Amino acid sequence: MSAEPRIVHEDEWLAVVEKPACLVVHSAPGHRGETLVDALGDLLGGGDDPQRPGIVHRLDKDTSGLMLVARGEEAHRRLAAQIKAREVRRTYVALVEGRPRSRAGTIDAPLGRDYRAPARRAVGGRGPRAARTHFMVLETLPADALVEARLETGRTHQIRAHFAAIGHPLAGDPQYGHPGRHGLTRQFLHSARLGFTHPFTDDEMEFSSALPDDLAQALEVARAG
Repeated sequence: MSAEPRIVHEDEWLAVVEKPACLVVHSAPGHRGETLVDALGDLLGGGDDPQRPGIVHRLDKDTSGLMLVARGEEAHRRLAAQIKAREVRRTYVALVEGRPRSRAGTIDAPLGRDYRAPARRAVGGRGPRAARTHFMVLETLPADALVEARLETGRTHQIRAHFAAIGHPLAGDPQYGHPGRHGLTRQFLHSARLGFTHPFTDDEMEFSSALPDDLAQALEVARAG
């Protein structure tokens, strides 16, 4: 059974939760087992899809970290509008194979379904949609680089597919890179910071999440070379 999500912030309108790895956000065809929606239960509310109440954005199953969820219809509507307007600040920490040529940059490349593997996303794939990822190298390691990635758009597998496209897949990524790198059992990707304007109080909200143990241990292995 997956670890339980942790509630970082909760008020009458919304919540910020820390999702563990190996937990799917909501039910989908072919999935069996508990989801984040199941674990949070009555905390969630709002939206047109009964399979994903309160969900305004998502993380991949094996991506850990911070998520913003709604607790009612009006909160869902306002938060979804902020996501669509790209007003929610979502920053991730990732370990990528190799060293990017620049210390900072933007990967601006539309993503669609990979023609050969529909579960993957690829630059120029089927039905491409605009996708932009801003990144900054935090630390260079013997064979990898620790990077901060900020989403401007939020496409499926965006960070994973974008870094793979420039030749630097995420360490341990079973779909886009090399599984098992540095002892990882998943991709090294963590939703580390989340910022937004509260849709009801107008307060500026900022939250951060430390690397979970498995990623912290992999980072130490990568640093040792």
